[in-house]
Amino acid sequence: MQDAGFILEQKAVEPFMKNGYVLGCPSTGQAAYIDPGDEVTQLLEWIDTQGLELVSILNTHGHMDHICGVGSVKERWDVPICLHPDDKFLYDALSEQGEWFGVSYSQAPRLDCYLEAGQEIRVGDLILKVHHTPGHSPGSVCFETAGRIFCGDLIFASSVGRTDLPGGSQSVLLESIRNRILPLGDEMVLHPGHGPATTVGQERLSNPFLVDFEP
Repeated sequence: MQDAGFILEQKAVEPFMKNGYVLGCPSTGQAAYIDPGDEVTQLLEWIDTQGLELVSILNTHGHMDHICGVGSVKERWDVPICLHPDDKFLYDALSEQGEWFGVSYSQAPRLDCYLEAGQEIRVGDLILKVHHTPGHSPGSVCFETAGRIFCGDLIFASSVGRTDLPGGSQSVLLESIRNRILPLGDEMVLHPGHGPATTVGQERLSNPFLVDFEP
């Protein structure tokens, strides 16, 4: 996908069908990889075919399906790996997470930088604003830019993220949606960690987890 303001490519593969995103700046050719997972081979090849320059690896949270491709990206592009510090305990336990679900992953490479609420990350001429949105995990974040927000597993089309894994809390997750996502306005496009894109307005009207929220 490309418009006047950004380049965007998305891939999802089995077993988790987790969306990985490459977000690029058309004027500079710089790009960020958001949530490298099992789709990493396809998106690294796409980056090469487009002639983009990867400048950062951005993780919405530390669950294995969102970080298991970080090592492959880091090997190809020696760029900073960024995560909120509250999810470092998950990131450092990638191999153990895999064992919980019967899959094998090597340990993830060392983190290079920590994300914080309100931080702005430059990707060429694009500015990504970091929102700390705990609930699915303690260190979950969303990245906002150009009328779009990459929301990880906080909220999906007609659903929300699970909260039964270590550090999860449904009450905290719903508070994050109420305080950080809904105020962004109904036109804001949501790019979730699983499933299709949606909008804040669509979820405000139809998401069963949000029906009791005050407008």
